[in-house]
Amino acid sequence: MVELSTGPRSRAQRVADARHRLEHDVDVWVATGAGRPHLAPLSLDWDGELVLLATGESTPTARNLLSGGSARLALGTTRDVVSVEARLERHQPAEQVPAPVLERYRRRAGWLPGAGDVVLWLRPVRIQAWREVDEMPGRTLMVGGRWLD
Repeated sequence: MVELSTGPRSRAQRVADARHRLEHDVDVWVATGAGRPHLAPLSLDWDGELVLLATGESTPTARNLLSGGSARLALGTTRDVVSVEARLERHQPAEQVPAPVLERYRRRAGWLPGAGDVVLWLRPVRIQAWREVDEMPGRTLMVGGRWLD
């Protein structure tokens, strides 16, 4: 059930809600492109600074991120969305990722990346959040990797 809007949230509330999604949502839509757009649902983890994704190293998502270096992530629903523009910070084959990082990902996502998977760390550079048309003004919450006050 979609809650009816009771007016736009304050920026502080939107930032708190966006951070909550990053800290607690399990799944995210990941849009990438290197000549041809690609959209994939993936599991995520958030360490407070970077979004961690894992996928097969031969998938279009991995190939596009490794060649283009950027993605757009969408958390939530169309009536309560957090949109994240992010750039690839680093990547590693899953077998080379420290066990505590993989264990944290497993606890959140419900699966453990392994052989043939790549772990991708993305740095948010711009974050927007809105529920309804009345929240379109002021929807930008992060610019240049910094949360706005």
